[in-house]
Amino acid sequence: MKLTVNGTDHEVDVEPEMPLLWVLRDELGITGPKYGCGIAQCGACTVHIDGEAVRSCQLEIGDLDGVVTTIEGLGTRAALHVVQEAWIEHQVAQCGYCQSGQIMSAASFLDTNSRPTDDDIDDAMSANLCRCGTYPRIRAAVKSAAAKLNGT
Repeated sequence: MKLTVNGTDHEVDVEPEMPLLWVLRDELGITGPKYGCGIAQCGACTVHIDGEAVRSCQLEIGDLDGVVTTIEGLGTRAALHVVQEAWIEHQVAQCGYCQSGQIMSAASFLDTNSRPTDDDIDDAMSANLCRCGTYPRIRAAVKSAAAKLNGT
């Protein structure tokens, strides 16, 4: 199987039924996407496929059609993505386990809605679970990132 992750082409020898999450973590050593629930409900495993947020725990590698971006490929140490900057600015993370999925979901959401209301943010981000309950900080960070994207 061939796939492109974070701009790098890879070839892996795995069964087509293997979830993308396991390919990323076990075969490629990319550990940003986390195993949370295994049934695409919590969002800890969220990655982008051609810019769209996807739960990697339920996507079989044989069904992959597109370029994969993980939290490791969203930004760099020298140039963080605007959502990553906002997460730091608003000190969103507590335990941090869900944060890569939260950030990936927020980045994809802002690609489709750069001027979200509080309700838009709550609706979009409620699909990702945070056991620490940092939802007010998540909303603030998404609003801040949207403002930066809009130059305000």
